[in-house]
Amino acid sequence: MDRLKLRAVLGSHPHVQAVKSGELRSDRFDLDFIEYTPTNTAFKPMVREQAFDICEMAIVTYLMAKAHGKPLVLLPATMLARFQHSYALYNPERGTLGPSDLEGKRVGIRSFTTTTGAWIRGILANDYGVNLDNIRWVTFEDPHVAEYVDTTERAPKDKKIQQMLLDGELDAVLGETSNDPRLKPLFRDPAAEAAKWYARRGAVPVNHLVVVTERLAKSHADVVAGVYDLLKQNKTQMGAATTPDLLPFGVEANRKPLELIIDYAFQQALIPRRFSVNELFDDTTRRLN
Repeated sequence: MDRLKLRAVLGSHPHVQAVKSGELRSDRFDLDFIEYTPTNTAFKPMVREQAFDICEMAIVTYLMAKAHGKPLVLLPATMLARFQHSYALYNPERGTLGPSDLEGKRVGIRSFTTTTGAWIRGILANDYGVNLDNIRWVTFEDPHVAEYVDTTERAPKDKKIQQMLLDGELDAVLGETSNDPRLKPLFRDPAAEAAKWYARRGAVPVNHLVVVTERLAKSHADVVAGVYDLLKQNKTQMGAATTPDLLPFGVEANRKPLELIIDYAFQQALIPRRFSVNELFDDTTRRLN
């Protein structure tokens, strides 16, 4: 029997290198990896055309894709998770600014629908009482999901987000880090803020998981489970787990962060209703742990 060949896109994460190199492989299928740099440039063709069989994907992109009926299925395999408090900057030359000071300000973000942006806006709204509707959002890219109507202000095409911050054209930016000494984190002590947030919420914010096409999920459910098993095996090979686990695998391990990001995405009108966590998976992937 011919081995199934699957087109796949995963980022260059240490915990997937054995799978990407072929050191870890299945006896039922082969993975043909296509490189996208940065990885998020693969999300749009996956959402709009199902261009690959398997693809890393930002969780908010997936939630929006599901809301618009895109034929994709989620695997509970985290590729990227991180605390978000260090991904917000301001320019202190223009005056001191903190998270509670953003109402009435111009805030830049690559796209309004980025997952990091959704996490930080959720933190601002739910932990700092910020009314997100009173912020003037300036964006630089279209959403991955074409059906979403973006009502934000679009930056001029020749402008760069951090340069606009330095030039005083933006008051703050989300989803960015910088070594430029002229810029400071919006959250005064991001590590301390993240620790307090984790103590309160009990979750690590997940950014990227993995999706497969519905076509593959329906025709080869065993292969989808096999892909998950390979990825989990590679993670296990990496050695001792961290506490908290920054690469949660399995539906239950991801339940809390998924519940939170669903809430935040709904609050921000990125999705029309709150999904249950179980709705994000199919009969095969819902059993993966």
